This record gives sequence, structure tokens and C-alpha cells, in this order.
Amino acid sequence: MDPKKDESPSICRRIEAFITGMGKAVCWLNVVLAAVIIVQVTLRYVFRINFVALEEFQWYLYGVLIMLGLSFGVTTDRHIRLDLLHRNFSGRRKEMVEALGILFLLLPMAVIVFIHGLDFTASSYRVNEASDSPLGLPYRWLFKAVIPLSMFLLGASALSRLIRAAAFLVAGRKAEKGNAH
Repeated sequence: MDPKKDESPSICRRIEAFITGMGKAVCWLNVVLAAVIIVQVTLRYVFRINFVALEEFQWYLYGVLIMLGLSFGVTTDRHIRLDLLHRNFSGRRKEMVEALGILFLLLPMAVIVFIHGLDFTASSYRVNEASDSPLGLPYRWLFKAVIPLSMFLLGASALSRLIRAAAFLVAGRKAEKGNAH
């Protein structure tokens, strides 16, 4: 199903536009990440300086990019699935498998990680968690807050995709009934 079709429900278009815009903006963090890596490598191997905060920041950026990229991948249909099997399915079967996968795998996982991510972030915030290293980064809770945020966005993306799949299946059923008369 083409995620760009205009006949999709309005709510889907709005959710997907937001997530796509956010995904494109977050992609620019790759430039920041590359710069941090270059600076860190230069400091370490040219000047023999080990800057712990830069190393931690690099890992946090990796995490932010991956976590926020999940919803972008689902929205733009660039996520990994069993494409070897999926490509041989009919349109109706693809949408049925997609809907069942979202209902029984993706949404439950997103909800569970979202709920636990809230507690994880709140606990980190309560103790004002910082790096274990004295030279590391403060405010670790800020990076941990990306976990529930990303799961919320993933859930919204999954719901949008589920609505699209349901609309496709319902439209197909109506077309089958129309052809039967």
C-alpha cells in the first residue's frame, strides 16, 4: 500500500506528515554525530586526549537516532519484515499480515516499552541521574526520555498504518461484494 495516496484517512495523513517531518529533522543529527566522531578521534589519536563526555554524547546520539528513526521507518515503509515471504503475497494478504503483526506484535511492544520507559525516565529524573564518570555528561534522564517519546511516536505510526490496512481491507471487501451482484 502506497503511504502517499491521497484517499487515505485524514488522521493518517496528519500523523504521517508529523512523523515524516520529525524524521527528516532528526536525520540532521547524523551530521552532529559525524562531527562528534571526527572531533573525538582527532582528540584521541592526534592530541592523546580522551574526552569522556564526547564519547558518551556519541552513544546517546546513536540511541536517539535509532529510537526516533523507528516510527519514521514504519511511516515510510522502510522497516524490516519478512520481505522474502511478503513480496509473494497478494495485496489483501499483505495488508492482513501487516494488520495482525501491528495488533499482536508491534502495538503491544510499543505500549509495554512506553509504560516502562516512563517509569525509567521518572526514576532517572528523580535522582538527577548523571554519568558514572566524573567527566561524563549530566542529565542522563533527558536521553532516557527519548524511550517513551519514541514508543509513543512508534505507536502513533503503527496505528496510522493499521487504519490504512483496515481501510484497504474494507474497501476490498466492498469491491468483492459489488462484483458479486
